[in-house]
Amino acid sequence: MGLIAEDRQGDILIWTLNREARLNALPDMTDGDEFANACARANADPSVKCVVLTGAGRAFSAGGDLTAMRDKRDLFEGSGAEIRVRYRRIVHRIVRSLYDLEMPLVSAVNGPAMGLGCGIATTADIRIASDRASFGVPFLKLGIIPGDGGAWRLPRDVGYARAAEMLFTGRSIDAETAERWGLVNRVVPHERLMQETLTTAAQIAAQPSQALRMAKTLMRQGRDQTFEQILELSAAMQAIAHMTEDHQEGVAAVLEKRPGDFSGR
Repeated sequence: MGLIAEDRQGDILIWTLNREARLNALPDMTDGDEFANACARANADPSVKCVVLTGAGRAFSAGGDLTAMRDKRDLFEGSGAEIRVRYRRIVHRIVRSLYDLEMPLVSAVNGPAMGLGCGIATTADIRIASDRASFGVPFLKLGIIPGDGGAWRLPRDVGYARAAEMLFTGRSIDAETAERWGLVNRVVPHERLMQETLTTAAQIAAQPSQALRMAKTLMRQGRDQTFEQILELSAAMQAIAHMTEDHQEGVAAVLEKRPGDFSGR
């Protein structure tokens, strides 16, 4: 059985990390391929408007397998050069694939999200946390550094000083602190986590698919491009959006005071 258990509810894909006996530890050697293939299938399917990512059992993901680190096997086997190649081909492939999803990704963080698990949870555009969730990047406790791009993402999420505190002390933060710091959108009672997440996903999935994907592209590009570059990209994408049938339907729906019935065309 693979890592990702997939379910579909209308326009929403639900991915569950399904390695419960190991607290959804990752990555195993095939996980890069599995994430890349799942994301490629989603991107190629115009009917998918939102992806929800959660974990099975009591953890979202405990991150790296410490026994594999200790035994110098799998990802951690061989020379430094060999380990570097595996990080690029496995770990980086996971986070790149999730970051490059064309439709919004919502994480439902059901429990501890540590190390790479924290990185995966916070790669999502929207993060909803159970009151049992916690977040940590304890790489330095293990004598290593963030190998998953977290040094780029985490300061953008919570600011440099808070990211530095998490990384340099190795302390994890609880769900309430994560909400206060802006790492998650909101915290909900554990038993209502999936209900709340799917409600948000349904609101996203009600939007026209082409405009939704273009809007996500603009948001992601806006993290690193200049204002002038984003204005130019916005003008080009807006021109495309104005030519869609969904634009005409959206205008008509607002004028007629009814929900839009979007076709993806």
